[in-house]
Amino acid sequence: MSVMDKLKQMLKGHEDQAGKGIDKSGDMLDERTQGKYSSQVDTAQDKLNEQLRRDQDQPPQP
Repeated sequence: MSVMDKLKQMLKGHEDQAGKGIDKSGDMLDERTQGKYSSQVDTAQDKLNEQLRRDQDQPPQP
């Protein structure tokens, strides 16, 4: 079992909290870097949220 599979199992049922964590951590990173990498952080947040939604829509794998 890969690390991603383990993470997906751990997040199952807690997608809302994971999404909030992604947003909060990105905002904290923006604050600590004084917005220097804001566009890269926003892109990473978008991709992580997209992956989270995509995994939520797929049926569980046996």
